[in-house]
Amino acid sequence: MTQREKLEKPDWLRIKLTTNGNYAEIKDMMRTKTLHTVCEEARCPNIYECWTNRTATFMILGDICTRACRFCAVKTGLPTELDLQEPERVAEAAEQMGLQHCVVTSVARDDLADGGASIFAATIKAIRKRLPFCRVEVLIPDFMGNWDALQVVMDANPDILNHNIETVERLSDRVRAKAKYKRSIELLKRAKEMKPRIPTKSSIMLGVGEEWDEILLAMDDLRAVDCNILTLGQYLQPTPKHMPIKRYVHPDEFAKLKVEGKNRGFRHVESGPLVRSSYHAHEQTDSAQAAMAEEELIPPNYGLESTGSCASASAGAK
Repeated sequence: MTQREKLEKPDWLRIKLTTNGNYAEIKDMMRTKTLHTVCEEARCPNIYECWTNRTATFMILGDICTRACRFCAVKTGLPTELDLQEPERVAEAAEQMGLQHCVVTSVARDDLADGGASIFAATIKAIRKRLPFCRVEVLIPDFMGNWDALQVVMDANPDILNHNIETVERLSDRVRAKAKYKRSIELLKRAKEMKPRIPTKSSIMLGVGEEWDEILLAMDDLRAVDCNILTLGQYLQPTPKHMPIKRYVHPDEFAKLKVEGKNRGFRHVESGPLVRSSYHAHEQTDSAQAAMAEEELIPPNYGLESTGSCASASAGAK
C-alpha cells in the first residue's frame, strides 16, 4: 500500500492531546533516573492520557531490542550493556509515583543467556521492598523458549504474568520477528502450570489482515491454556517503514469480540480501538481477580484495590 493509498483514520481514533504538570513531572523523572517507558519508545497513543493521570509502563533492559517486529517502533540493534542498577531505579520511580499497580515490560534481549529474566525478577523484588502492597504486573518476551528463564520470573511471584501473542497464527511469522505463535501459547501454558494462582494475560492487535474466525480460534487457543485476561486493540502503523494497516476495526466489532471472549471464559476482556496491552491494567486485574475469587480460584483479598497504576503499553509490546 502506497502513502497515497493509505487508509484515512476514522473519527473514533482521534486522540485528544492534553497535558498537565503530571505529564511534565513524569517525563522529567524518567530522564533524571535514566529510565525508559514503552509509552514513549513504542509511541503509544494513550501516553497523554496516562502520563497526565500519573501512570506509565516501565520498560527495562534498555531501549534497544534484538528483534525487528514489523509492527513495533522500539529501536532495533545489538545492546551493548546490562544495567544491574535499573531495578532499583524503577522501584524508586514507582515509589515516587505512589503506585499501587505497576506494569513492567522490556525489549527482547536475545543476546542474554536468560533473556533478561533475572532483571525482571530483581525488579519485582525491588518494587515489593519499597512498595509491599503494590501489585506488580510483568509483560515478558518469550525468552526464546527458555523455560528455566520463565521459572526465574515466576519464582519472583508477579501478581500478573502477561505475554502477548500479538496476532493470529497465520500471520504470526509475518508480523513478529523470531517469536513463534505456538511458543507463545506454550509459555502461557507453562506459566500457569508453574504458578496456577497467578493470573495470565495476553493481547491481540487487529487490523493486520486477520479474519474473524481466526480471531476466535486464537481466543480458543488462549483459553485452552487457561489464559485469564485478554486485550484487543487496533494496530496503528508507527512509521511509513512499518507494516501497513489493512483496515480500521469499528468499535462495534470490538464490542462483539468482547462478548465472544467473555463467552469463552476469559475473566476480563478489554476490547476497543485504543486499548493496549496494559491500558487500565489495574481495572483489568481487579475485574479478573474478582471473577476468579468467585470461582474460589484465588483468595478474595488477593492483590490490592487500586487507585493508581502503571498502565499504558503499545499494541503488541513484545
